[in-house]
Amino acid sequence: MIRTSLILVLTILLIEISCRTEPKEKFQIERSKELAIKNKVHNQLLDIEKEQGWELLFDGKTLNGWHLFNNSDSTRFSAWEVRKGVLYCNATDETKVFGDLVTDKEFENYELVFDWQMALRGNGGVFINVQESPEYTATYQTGPEYQLLEPEHMDTKTPLKRPGCLWGVSPQVNQVAAKPTGQWNTTRIVQQAGKIQFYLNGKLTAEEDLKSLAWRTKIANSGFKDAPGFGKATQGRIALQNWYFESWFRNMKIREL
Repeated sequence: MIRTSLILVLTILLIEISCRTEPKEKFQIERSKELAIKNKVHNQLLDIEKEQGWELLFDGKTLNGWHLFNNSDSTRFSAWEVRKGVLYCNATDETKVFGDLVTDKEFENYELVFDWQMALRGNGGVFINVQESPEYTATYQTGPEYQLLEPEHMDTKTPLKRPGCLWGVSPQVNQVAAKPTGQWNTTRIVQQAGKIQFYLNGKLTAEEDLKSLAWRTKIANSGFKDAPGFGKATQGRIALQNWYFESWFRNMKIREL
């Protein structure tokens, strides 16, 4: 009887200790996750990423590797600047030189990843396969656009203008909303052999074959039908749009496939 009572007491004590320890351990785990996110290093590559062939498109300190469209020596007085490790478009300052920011290098088969956010009700984009030539006055005349959109913008309800879609040509493959200003979105763009895929926060939002008849038909039925150079190239520069709204970018990295 005494032995049974002792076992019962020990069991109760163990349960009490477990109940006290469990919330503490749970808190420690959650706190560790918070600190890991807070202290995450941006605009740097892990050793494994370097081995996989990733390169930074934005080094977190300078605009090296970028210039304004059709203006090779132009970023010094432009709306584009680096602020606290973030590539920032100061689009509301009218004293700044206006223009889309494009890569010095052209890319063909690649995987591109970056984080972004737009100002409240902001609208912008990232263009691929941009052809830089005096015959073209804007990046959108040749480059298909990955739409960047803050949720409060009125275009959020327009299928061909939703975030992550191929602007003006294809609606979202899977419905997904962008995060509001103050929170970071993650974009992934893959292009290989003329086939492209757009992702927003882990979900596929667009998929096209730029060499297909279906793609040419879509262009012919879109607002780009009178733009002879649009969507034809499968190699070109990557461009960030300066479109009257503040925008922020970080962790821009690319690897050639």
